[in-house]
Amino acid sequence: MAPRVPGPQPPDTPAPGPDGPARLARRLGTGDAVFIGLGSMIGAGVFTVFGPAARAAGTGLLLGLAVAAVIAYCNAVASAQLAAAHPASGGAYIYGRERLGHWWGFTAGWGFVIGKTASCAAMALTFAAYAVPGPWWARRLAAIAAVTGLAALNYRGVTRTALAARVLVIASLTVLAAVVLAIAAGGGAGAPGLHGRAVLGHGGAYGVLQAAGLLFFAFAGFARIATLGEEVRDPRRTIPRAIPLALLMTVAVYAAVGVAVLAALGPDRLATAAAPLSTAVQAAGVGALAPAVRAGAALAALGALLALLAGIGRTVLAMARHRDLPGPLAAVHPRHRVPHHAEIAVAVAVSALVAVADLRSVIGFSSCGVLIYYTIANAAAFTQPAADRRWPRPLNVFGAVGCLTLAATLPWHSVLAAAGVLAVGLTGRALVLARRPRD
Repeated sequence: MAPRVPGPQPPDTPAPGPDGPARLARRLGTGDAVFIGLGSMIGAGVFTVFGPAARAAGTGLLLGLAVAAVIAYCNAVASAQLAAAHPASGGAYIYGRERLGHWWGFTAGWGFVIGKTASCAAMALTFAAYAVPGPWWARRLAAIAAVTGLAALNYRGVTRTALAARVLVIASLTVLAAVVLAIAAGGGAGAPGLHGRAVLGHGGAYGVLQAAGLLFFAFAGFARIATLGEEVRDPRRTIPRAIPLALLMTVAVYAAVGVAVLAALGPDRLATAAAPLSTAVQAAGVGALAPAVRAGAALAALGALLALLAGIGRTVLAMARHRDLPGPLAAVHPRHRVPHHAEIAVAVAVSALVAVADLRSVIGFSSCGVLIYYTIANAAAFTQPAADRRWPRPLNVFGAVGCLTLAATLPWHSVLAAAGVLAVGLTGRALVLARRPRD
């Protein structure tokens, strides 16, 4: 395919070769895309993030959930609008390059890769914490085994990923519905738990915003749909439908679960609960449901991990195609049509992080990296012409400002860590470009 801009290509433009770069196969419909998005979100926060959010805001975590949902919606429509116009793997990495410039695209892509690698580690550790009640080393081994097994599944093709996502999401939703209904009917929970503190009485507005930033960790999975844009059939129609639908379904689930666990535990007990849903069903007098909760948490974490691995692999593929990451990572398997080198590299990186990371420490780091990614996505969507627009520009402005605000209110150590790793990536790219011969 001839380049769109005549003249010499910049040094970080991919050299496609005689037949163009290897492409991924378009095999996913709207239902597949929705389930992959749900698989990334259901479980990414239900079983891990309500405790930290309660510590930040008390009962105000419900207000934080609403703030996170509104900002996530702005990000979702920006991503959907961009993905419809640019249906290629890479998400905001591609959108930033196309609409804002190469450095903005790299910043978005690198923020996504580092943030979502931390998310993968969090999901693997969550799976192990619920599925393996043994010593710490056994949980670490189980987490690494989960990463390896799901990476092997992704390696076999995106249709297998979509099928597995459907199974895991349905199982997780069934368990969560049972938890909410059991708490409501158990008699051990009540409205007083929802009024244990004034909504802004613990942490104030800052605490609510910090809770929103932490809870955003739960919603960011809709980006998996956009990063799979090259594998979606009829992307201009499918992606704008799938992203908002998956997000709205997830908001409804999270709101129901958040109200239920607050009613059962109150903000103080929720803030200290290591396994909030298991503790909530015990407090509500339906402890017999605890084994099912553990199983549901394990399945939800696996579903999120499966979709996260697929999304990171596609972004790594896009960055390698444009020479922002090593070229071999752009390889596409000739039979399965997946970025197999990228999948293997991501699995190795996540496994290494699982071996040394702490579950709670990676949530804030992940949120900060992903909020940077969506800030750039909103800025890119703002520049789109009227012919490509589906939603008004003020949503893009609100989304970008909201992302920056939530990132600034995250725990300071998470912000510093994310800023440091982001700076390393930007510095590394500058050094590589300085040494690369120009055409």
